[in-house]
Amino acid sequence: MLELGDWVRALRGPILVLGSGGFVGANLLRRLLKYRQDVFGVVRSLPAWRLDGIDRRHILEADLIDLAAARNLVTNARPRTVFNCVAYGAYSFETDYDLIYRTNFTSLFQLVELLAETDLAAFVHAGSSSEYGTKSAGPLEEESLQPNSHYAVSKAAASNYITFAGKIRRLPIVNLRLYSVYGPLEDTSRLIPNLVAKGLKGAFPPLVDPNTSRDFVYIDDVCDAFVQAAARLTPDIYGESFNIGAGRVTTIRQLAKIAAGVFAIGAEPVFGSMAGRSWDLPDWYASPGKAERLLNWTAKTDLATGLKLTSDWIRSLEGLDPSAMTKRGAGPRRRSISAIIACYKDEQAIPIMYRRLTDTFKKLDVNYEIIFVNDGSPDNCADRIVEISAKDPHVLGITHSRNFGSQMAFRSGMEMSVMQACVLLDGDLQDPPELIEQFYQRWTEGFDVVYGRRVKRDMPFVWSILYKAFYRIFAKLSYVPIPYDAGDFSLIDRRVVGWLLRCPERDLFLRGLRAYIGFRQTGVDYVRPKRMFGESTNNLLKNLEWAKRGIFSFSNAPLKLLSSAGIVMLGLSILLGLIVTALRIWIPDVAPRGATTLLLASLFFGAINLFAVGLVGEYIAKIMEEVKARPRLIRAGLIRNGETSQLLPDESTLP
Repeated sequence: MLELGDWVRALRGPILVLGSGGFVGANLLRRLLKYRQDVFGVVRSLPAWRLDGIDRRHILEADLIDLAAARNLVTNARPRTVFNCVAYGAYSFETDYDLIYRTNFTSLFQLVELLAETDLAAFVHAGSSSEYGTKSAGPLEEESLQPNSHYAVSKAAASNYITFAGKIRRLPIVNLRLYSVYGPLEDTSRLIPNLVAKGLKGAFPPLVDPNTSRDFVYIDDVCDAFVQAAARLTPDIYGESFNIGAGRVTTIRQLAKIAAGVFAIGAEPVFGSMAGRSWDLPDWYASPGKAERLLNWTAKTDLATGLKLTSDWIRSLEGLDPSAMTKRGAGPRRRSISAIIACYKDEQAIPIMYRRLTDTFKKLDVNYEIIFVNDGSPDNCADRIVEISAKDPHVLGITHSRNFGSQMAFRSGMEMSVMQACVLLDGDLQDPPELIEQFYQRWTEGFDVVYGRRVKRDMPFVWSILYKAFYRIFAKLSYVPIPYDAGDFSLIDRRVVGWLLRCPERDLFLRGLRAYIGFRQTGVDYVRPKRMFGESTNNLLKNLEWAKRGIFSFSNAPLKLLSSAGIVMLGLSILLGLIVTALRIWIPDVAPRGATTLLLASLFFGAINLFAVGLVGEYIAKIMEEVKARPRLIRAGLIRNGETSQLLPDESTLP
């Protein structure tokens, strides 16, 4: 008979465990990592106490409610086997109904649709026995669902979608309806951890009605069910649901009696001293026969043994703060930020940028990632990024096949970001990372975009005047309001980032697009220092090209100017023609004559025509650039954890 390790090794990798910061997900991740290394846990944000001690290289951060983040996760990880343990609303204090549906249904739907385009081998979803609702006493999987809470409705909707995805679309997906799972790493506010903790001290916690029955199933048995479901996922069970319970009815009175025997509790339990959840029913137990027949799975751990194993974990918590191990009363979730740094000839600046960004993010106490984009730099930028990422898993590197420009570098980083906001910085340290603290403050106040406003530049006076003149001319000509002196340095909320990435143009001018998209925006004043290392890569010709890009991308004024000039010149020509004709008739000797007049007129109108053709040509050149539809950028490789992987055109890695 095959052991668990054999089944785990038989799974197709890479393997993702979604919701690995939760009770079931964390236990499943730890069990899988005992047997193979291509397993990655996905959490919404770190830190996650259940994952303490796990190598950070096996943990990924992604908010799966965010479609862009989910897409990035699927694109980068390319999983073959997925265990989805993401859930919200099972606890009585989780009452954000909108979040319940977005977490339990919308995120599942989005993710499966993305995975449907990949070579998916198995998707095992953590459903809930709550799906049955009022039919809670030993229901069979084929019975209709009668959910009786928002949580139950969301999980039932997910179950129906899985049936459709598996049976109609033939995707390799199943649903496990979990019963009362208990064991190590469970939320300390729950019944079993409280019972064990009090039992070790010779007492009972408050208990509900003694006749209330439950089906308790130990966490290790549940993890085995996930593995068996993935390993045995054949087409004939696509879209099926399975009851995952022990199949043993245990009343609260019987539970108290078993606990009294295991922990030698002399005190009497006080039943009815604890209120149940509004949707709880007196009888709630499983009929797991289908799982036994089709998955060859049964719960092996009896309740007494499970309580003893749980007590070992409870004892290990001595001296730790139990309030940190429950979601009850938890404060608001920490925000998360991706710093995206466009690097070109910035080898010396990268370590300093990393240190200053890290200090800033730790001061803000946010979840973060730092994405260095090596935009075809001729120096050793890539080596510096490799060195830093080997020491800090927060650091990700992107290497382009050539220099595509800072605008495409920023877009490349935004496409890879999985955080709630992106901060765009040039790699030469002219954008001070410490200003992010002020950006963050305005973001928390409700602004979607916070940009740096360069009130002064550490450069020659003439150049400062030219830059200020450009922004003012650009703002006057643009058909969208453009803030003065605002560069790319900004904090952009994920919602705005999503709209930026939907803009299809290849000749990017991000600060213009940022203004075009709108939402709530504000600026923060700062003095822009000079480049810390080396010489600026900008010169007069590049700045003129930059100015043309902005004006021709966000203004029709040059074309309107030509139309206006044409009308004026036509009017003047008619007027002058009439005047010359009149003079020829009435005062022949006064009328202009000679080659000089004709030559000057020809040169003037010829110059006007060439200028007009040139302006129209600029617009046509932009049109040609767009209609060719070449790739905006080419990622040659990714740098993570000190290792460089080379990318194929479909963004998968070379074996």
